[in-house]
Amino acid sequence: MAASQILHATCVAWADRAVIIVGKSGSGKSALGLQLMALGCKLVADDGVRLMSEHGLVFAQAPDTIKGLIEARGIGILNAEVQSRARVVLVVDLDQSEPARMPEARFFELLGHNLPLICRVDAPHFAAAVLQTLKSGWSDR
Repeated sequence: MAASQILHATCVAWADRAVIIVGKSGSGKSALGLQLMALGCKLVADDGVRLMSEHGLVFAQAPDTIKGLIEARGIGILNAEVQSRARVVLVVDLDQSEPARMPEARFFELLGHNLPLICRVDAPHFAAAVLQTLKSGWSDR
């Protein structure tokens, strides 16, 4: 039987590759998800993400009750184009800021798997850099 859990997070995908965005309430998880969706990603889940470990990989999908919905603070609950299931390849932690210009590899454990981790960068290129990492990874890792 595959391991699973529900994580308080936002998840968007580019094709079948997903990023999980974690952080405290109000940290900007949904806002970053919306930015990535504006750049071409599809919503997997907002506020609660169902994670499953299968065949050595982590997959994400939305619980049925929130499928296709994302909160835009100050605007309301919006409908979104959905990716029903995607393989998690990246985690962004909005509670930690990245002080290094060229950070060392970091990892985040989900269901016993260590996944690449990016910490918050307060710069205009952050969402675009997360998307490019989701699409193509790093050149030096």
